[in-house]
Amino acid sequence: MKKIAVVGTGYVGLVTGTCFAETGNQVICVDIDAKKVARMKNGEMPIYEPHLDVLFERNIKANRLSFTTNLAEGIKDAEIIFLALPTPPGEDGAADLRYILGVADELGSLIQDYKVIVDKSTVPVGTAEKVRERIAKNAKVDFDVVSNPEFLREGFAVDDFMKPDRVVIGTSSERAEKIMEQLYKPFVRQGNPILFMDEKSAELTKYAANSFLATKITFMNEIANFCELVGADVDKVRIGIGSDERIGKRFLFPGIGYGGSCFPKDVQALVNSGNENNFSFEILKAVMTVNEDQKTVLFPKMKNFFRGDLKGKKIAIWGLAFKPDTDDIREAPALYMIDALTNEGATVTAYDPEAMTNVKALLGDKIAFADNEYDALNGADALLICTEWGVFRNPDFDKMATLLNDKVIFDGRNLFEVAEMNDRGFYYSSIGRMTLEK
Repeated sequence: MKKIAVVGTGYVGLVTGTCFAETGNQVICVDIDAKKVARMKNGEMPIYEPHLDVLFERNIKANRLSFTTNLAEGIKDAEIIFLALPTPPGEDGAADLRYILGVADELGSLIQDYKVIVDKSTVPVGTAEKVRERIAKNAKVDFDVVSNPEFLREGFAVDDFMKPDRVVIGTSSERAEKIMEQLYKPFVRQGNPILFMDEKSAELTKYAANSFLATKITFMNEIANFCELVGADVDKVRIGIGSDERIGKRFLFPGIGYGGSCFPKDVQALVNSGNENNFSFEILKAVMTVNEDQKTVLFPKMKNFFRGDLKGKKIAIWGLAFKPDTDDIREAPALYMIDALTNEGATVTAYDPEAMTNVKALLGDKIAFADNEYDALNGADALLICTEWGVFRNPDFDKMATLLNDKVIFDGRNLFEVAEMNDRGFYYSSIGRMTLEK
């Protein structure tokens, strides 16, 4: 059993703290947001993540998971301190380290015995060194700073943490290495590796992984756009190239771009890190440009369908989150499409199983919200699908036909088969596939 403090209870911090508690550790989570801490003490989950609520409630009841706003109290007895603080992009695209370095400044005078301080946030190369320098200014005891990037997929975070493909730990300290190895042993019993490396390599591993996946998605989106020009079927191309084990099947599904809290921020931050070191990531710059355009790739098709005039048209939207099984709307393509549509005078009624509260807070009364997917269709001139929630995959098409003014679907996630939609009499426009006229 380890005594652990997790500073920051955002998405990464809360998953990290809860999952460590689930394996018998004593965990205290620290956050400056008093209202949020009070809610968590009462057993209220501040985020939506499948299966996390069960672990959260169980470990609070078992007194293995607790919360505080007091940093000194939180880290006093902890052997390991995880820094899971936000690193939002600044105006220049660089990761903003003010929160991590601010806590590092405080830790130096607070630690009274040896601690392992772990950078869990996604941070640029060289951050561990900066954190070490900030703590050392005021520290009177030994400590080590470790880089331990997270590889959590929203919607699958609990499984990803409890059964990781690999654990990456960057440290130059044998003492810290042993402590971290003991901490993670319960999570790799099936033989998946704990990879030890230097701190800078660990930091870069996270950025490189996310940037590669973002590149793979974006490449497939460009192939899809080209398929439409030449009359090819992107589904057949996807299967054809995905059968090559060197390429693999995952992250080859075309759509209306990637969003969320990781890919956009991490690609941008890596490009910025390159610029700071007089290195130009030309591929990643192209990825960012293509992805920005991809988010609204369906808009010209919609405008063309309505003969250049969207004013007064009612558009139903299914899906607001950037991906299914999360309430995260950061950089969600749906938001870009909403802006494009409303700027042209269209009205929007949207439904999402989890993300509507967040969109309401952001957009207010700019759009309307429905209680379910079918209510959103009532009197709409077209349906736009932006997120591939499971509930949207097998709808009642007959019911949809009676609710829509016209049987028109623009599908940004390729949920349905083109031939089937044609047989049902729908005008169906998707990504990288032929659009059949009604």
